[in-house]
Amino acid sequence: MTTIEYLSMSNFERFCYSFVEIFKRLPSRVAMGCSRLPSRFRRLLGKISAPAVDVYNAAKYGDWRTRLSFILMGFGLFTRRQITRGVMYLVYEVFFIAFMFLVGGNALAGLGTLGQLGSVIITVGAVDATIVYDDSLTILIYSIITIVLILILAVFYVAQLRDSLRLQRSAYIGHFASDRETLRNLLDKSYHRTLLTIPLAGVTIFTVIPVIIMVLIAFTNYNSNHLPPATLVDWVGFANFASLFSAGGASNNSLMVSIFGQVLAWTLVWAVFATFTNYFLGMIVAMIINTKGIRLKKMWRTILITTIAVPSFISLMLMSMMLNQNFGVINGILGSKIPWLTNPWLAKVTIIVVNMWIGIPYTMLICTGLLMNIPADLYESAKIDGAGPFKTYMRITLPYMLFVTTPYLISNFVGNINNFNVIYLLSGGNPLMTFAPGTVVPQQAATVGSTDLLITWIYKMCLTTGFKDYALASVVGLLVFVVVAFFSLVVFNNSKSVKNEEDYQ
Repeated sequence: MTTIEYLSMSNFERFCYSFVEIFKRLPSRVAMGCSRLPSRFRRLLGKISAPAVDVYNAAKYGDWRTRLSFILMGFGLFTRRQITRGVMYLVYEVFFIAFMFLVGGNALAGLGTLGQLGSVIITVGAVDATIVYDDSLTILIYSIITIVLILILAVFYVAQLRDSLRLQRSAYIGHFASDRETLRNLLDKSYHRTLLTIPLAGVTIFTVIPVIIMVLIAFTNYNSNHLPPATLVDWVGFANFASLFSAGGASNNSLMVSIFGQVLAWTLVWAVFATFTNYFLGMIVAMIINTKGIRLKKMWRTILITTIAVPSFISLMLMSMMLNQNFGVINGILGSKIPWLTNPWLAKVTIIVVNMWIGIPYTMLICTGLLMNIPADLYESAKIDGAGPFKTYMRITLPYMLFVTTPYLISNFVGNINNFNVIYLLSGGNPLMTFAPGTVVPQQAATVGSTDLLITWIYKMCLTTGFKDYALASVVGLLVFVVVAFFSLVVFNNSKSVKNEEDYQ
């Protein structure tokens, strides 16, 4: 198909054509991907073997300073005028050895069993004393931290050997790099690495390590029956996944699959409506305020901005009281008892509408600045060509806004998947799901409600039920992580905002 034929299609025809082309090109793309596997595998092997090559070169060609660096990290650097870097490597090695001796070694040794003996109560005279031998959760956390520190040690170990050999070779030609030159490189050639060090450390500490711990807890029996340090936690493999996804066998498993499916479906429906209603309505409000001839523009913007100044949790709690079926202000004015938050379907609609009131001002502010940057010549040309307001919006305004705000739209969608505040403060996840009489409901689902998202269900499983099932909550959290990672990475990287970053003028 030629470009002219494609451009002559309507939007719906283009969508159908692109959808069909995806499946037509799928075999060729799979074949092309398979043909590239050998070269990609070779590149991967090259990257994996590069550290081993550096260690081999340091052992074979290094002098006595470089070879002594195999035992004392940084020795080859601080004996060649790189005192600061050499001392930093040595300090980390001393810290690592001390950490392994005091904590890390024992924790790593107990990772396979998560402890052998829990707390024991002994009586000394008339006093009962509790002695804690092994704490499974502590063992798990310190083991993960130890593994991360080992990986950092491996990176530093290879880096200091490579740098020592490089400095040795530089000395052969009479060049001696000092600490001053290293500092200058950190603020010049390697400035990007300097700036990214703190964010990378923060991501590792506050994101990577907790995610790893959450994933591992999903393979344990960590619940109220196995609550450290009183009792030990054991590895159970995929038993928690089986209890959530196994539709056959026990009726409890089948019920859990049904409950999980309902909560997941509502989570996705909520995320779609909460994102796109706020986005398009906020854009429309911004366009109305920016329209020529509208008076008191500053006043309208100030009124909308004022709603942002009020903390959202106050607004949500106030709306929850106003929408109460029995003594709410709204029902009092209407003179009826409308179940705004007690009927499953009406509660979902009410939550989406209230979320509009909270979210539209944010989108309005973002769109206001972007609308001012659209060239007025485009609108004048469209008006001369006979385009009406709707066609102008579809052909000029919306494409521009989507191109610029796609990252915001994706992040907002992901944020709504984990939007704990709106759901929990407004409805608390209620009303509770109803089951057929005589149905044995698992304790993990005893308090799940019709408006609960996956994130609020996780909270209830951990803190509000008598049977605190942290392991199953970790399984659900892992699934939320997969969904969020998909939309954050795959969709964002394939959006036009990233692929055609410099194309839109």
